[in-house]
Amino acid sequence: MNNQTRHTQFGREELGRLHTIASLGQPLSAPDLNSGAARARLAEVEVLITSWGCPALDHHVLQAAPNLRAVLHAAGSVRGHVSDAVFDRGLLVTTAADSNAEPVAQYTLGSILWAFKKVPFLAMDARRSREDWSYVHSRGELSGRDRTVVLVGFSRIGRRVVDLLRTLDLARVLVVDPVADPAEITAAGAQPTTLSQALPQADVLSLHAPALPNTHHMIGAAELAALPPGAVLINTARGSLVDTAALETACRAGLHAILDVTDPEPLPDSSPLYNLHNVVLTPHIAGSLGSETRTMAGAALTELERYAAGLPPLAPVTRQSLTTQA
Repeated sequence: MNNQTRHTQFGREELGRLHTIASLGQPLSAPDLNSGAARARLAEVEVLITSWGCPALDHHVLQAAPNLRAVLHAAGSVRGHVSDAVFDRGLLVTTAADSNAEPVAQYTLGSILWAFKKVPFLAMDARRSREDWSYVHSRGELSGRDRTVVLVGFSRIGRRVVDLLRTLDLARVLVVDPVADPAEITAAGAQPTTLSQALPQADVLSLHAPALPNTHHMIGAAELAALPPGAVLINTARGSLVDTAALETACRAGLHAILDVTDPEPLPDSSPLYNLHNVVLTPHIAGSLGSETRTMAGAALTELERYAAGLPPLAPVTRQSLTTQA
């Protein structure tokens, strides 16, 4: 991990806990893995705790780490640094994605509740119209009850959003996920369905699918056109799930959108989405930031404790699981 991430995630409490579990060497910053000094250190390492900014653990790096047995990631997706060579070696890989799911689900819930009332969009209208309130009902239904929320992806985050919505009992929740067990979706209090069936019913469409070849541009012109008037698209997953050109066209025509992720990211200065009053853009802030990231460090330390005690991991990542997960 890079130095900034290390200092943010591993404070006095986390470092104290780490020292009680294992012998801790001097942390390696990202640019150092191919240096002679880093390779000398890697030769001694049994467990790597990684996070944002970790370079790829490819065949050459692994050759320098013959004693390496586990890679414990104190962040979400491991795609950026865990290569096939890691799985070829049979190394244990874990993720702290469960911890990262909490703030994303909370951001999503807040966005859904605001979407019901069109809060961010009406706030922009208020700045333009001032004392003239004739615009209030121009954006469609403003009720916070008896609405339909469609979640694409019954992922770690999607499941938490279902739980939060059911606790508030504000909306009917439809879930689109061809991989998830329909019985699990039903047991969670939501209704499994298909994308084509769900879209025309969506007051809010919230995306929680991973970025995979088969999810690239899964929301395109046809899908956006199927949404009813007044619907709100929320994307806290990956920008590549949505065809940006189609999204720009749909938003120009009136689609409301709350976008924490885009494709590309950030959008170029020329993007029309910056200037539309029915679009809210945030700079990829839904996930863990600041002190929130320490819960992810804590999750990695829990995995280390379990590894040291000979217990199975709580959140393992396998080559197979990466085919359906972020």
